[in-house]
Formats: sequence, C-alpha cells, structure tokens
Amino acid sequence: MAQPAVARRLLRARDYIDAHYALPLSVETIATVAHQSTAHFAREFRGAFGESPHQYLASRRLERAASLLANTDYTVARICASVGYDSLGSFTTNFRRVYRETPTQYRDRHLPLLEQRLIPPCVQMAVDRPQLSRIREDARSEPGLDSLPKSNS
Repeated sequence: MAQPAVARRLLRARDYIDAHYALPLSVETIATVAHQSTAHFAREFRGAFGESPHQYLASRRLERAASLLANTDYTVARICASVGYDSLGSFTTNFRRVYRETPTQYRDRHLPLLEQRLIPPCVQMAVDRPQLSRIREDARSEPGLDSLPKSNS
C-alpha cells in the first residue's frame, strides 16, 4: 500500500463503502471521503486493493445479496433494493455473472440449509431470554434475602 496517510484515506474510503453499500454511491462521493480528486482516488484505490472502487462496491452488494438469499425468505426484489440496486434486471445480470446462477437458483440451492433451521433465530432469542418475573421470584427465594426490606410498590 502507499504512504501511511494515503493508506489511511483509502482504508477510510473502503470502510465507507462497506458501511454505505446500499446507498447510491458514486466514485466522486467516495473520493470526497478520502479527500482526493476522483481520478487520483480511483488510481490509488485500484493500486491498493486490486479493483476499482466501483468493482469493490458491486462485490460488496452482491456478497450481501447472496447472504440474504441464503439466510432469509425476503423476495429477490426486496433484496435487490436493500443492497442498493435500482433495477432487478441489472441485479440479476450482475448476480449471474459472478455466481453463475440466477438469484432464485442460488436461493433454491441454499434452501435446504435454511429449512434445517427449525426455529428462526429471533424466536430462539426470545425463548432464551430470561423472564423478569421468574428472576424476581428466584432472587427472593435465595437465602439471606428474606431479611431485606420489601418495597412498597
């Protein structure tokens, strides 16, 4: 990578892309984050990371889409919009180019894994959460706590 100050700027820009991939980002906007001109930023980014800022952004979007397809039951259209694509056709074309199958085919291949999860994670978390009333009852039954004054509420 380049000089430390330039490297920090490029890493800041890459982190910005990672955090805001779902927004309509332009190379100009990302270059502003790195405090560089657009052309200089694009050259430096490609030299440091081996791909253009636009390619990096597209990769992050498609990686997130693949994760959502494999782990949720969201529609392909919803996933397309949530990762920053305006066009379902562009999304499907780019997805097929990278993953060698359509988003629907990708989901179908990963569906058995999703169906093996019998309890959705959000339900499991709710079930595993301690119940407040039970905690209060358990605390009162501990030895030595009987002598504590009880609240008037």
